[in-house]
Amino acid sequence: MTTLTSTLLVHSTTMYGFTGPSASSSYGHIPVLVKQVVEGLRVKHGGAYIDGTLGGGGHTEQILRHCLPSGKVLAFDVDLTAIKAARDRFKQFTTNLSIIHGSYSKMGDHAHSINFGSADGILLDLGLSSIQLNSSGKGFSFLRNEPLDMRFDTTGPKASELVNHMPEKELAHLIYSYGEERKSRAIARAIVNNRPINSSSQLANLILRILGRSRESIHPATRTFQALRIAVNHELDNLRQGLDQAISLLAPFGRLAVISYHSLEDRIVKTVFREGSRVCICPPDLYLCVCKHKPSIQVITRKVIKPALEEVLSNPRSRSAKLRIIQKLPKEITHKS
Repeated sequence: MTTLTSTLLVHSTTMYGFTGPSASSSYGHIPVLVKQVVEGLRVKHGGAYIDGTLGGGGHTEQILRHCLPSGKVLAFDVDLTAIKAARDRFKQFTTNLSIIHGSYSKMGDHAHSINFGSADGILLDLGLSSIQLNSSGKGFSFLRNEPLDMRFDTTGPKASELVNHMPEKELAHLIYSYGEERKSRAIARAIVNNRPINSSSQLANLILRILGRSRESIHPATRTFQALRIAVNHELDNLRQGLDQAISLLAPFGRLAVISYHSLEDRIVKTVFREGSRVCICPPDLYLCVCKHKPSIQVITRKVIKPALEEVLSNPRSRSAKLRIIQKLPKEITHKS
């Protein structure tokens, strides 16, 4: 971190009411790639920003630090616990921060309803917060014994309903498609043969018994838990909708930063960014471009940004994070990708 950036952080801390260089750790949540996000979004005093995935509030805090005193931030989350904690944490910034209980996949409707206008920068941090993993009581983690819920909010079927009622073939397909688990059939068969399964420990221990310990550093139940969480919360559909909404909300030259944590998310982000930044969308067998297509965005991160070793050592959950950034182009500009 540069001396100038450090000075700005300390100055904004004392001037605008934050306690200490970073209040994030006191809430049990360490934001990932936070310096890269703030710099990548080019957060400025008086700017307008959206945090589509509020979570523990770590990124929201840093964006506020850099856009105060006249800037504004709109933050979303579907988890009421996160909403309540954030409203208490940021209660002195109600004139600058609006927090909405809702999905980032519908951020456009919410932004228009409060006359937020266009955004200079938008962040989507797609990972689970430490709060959700450690204290939600919803079975996101296989390291503790909790009800197998996995819903970010309180609507829709729980993970236990999928586990206990889905046909074996459909369950195997879900685990393979959303968890990229090569042994999905064996896991699905074991689940069906050991129903009912209602707790995270029960499911994790069953998978461990079936698959055994592997040479990989991750727990053998990791991919299955990921698959169930994605299915319960419709995460991939929400991501596609959220990316479209975010790009539409950006002001000309505004930036969108997305942090993904597994290949399914990252593949969707790459595809949307690639398609939106293409100069030509003609079929590949045409020798001459006739589409007259104009790209709507420019890819800023030609190479994906990953956490440095120092960050991974201090925050192991950041190890799989990938940050990609695009910039919205004015309609009259044709940018060569």
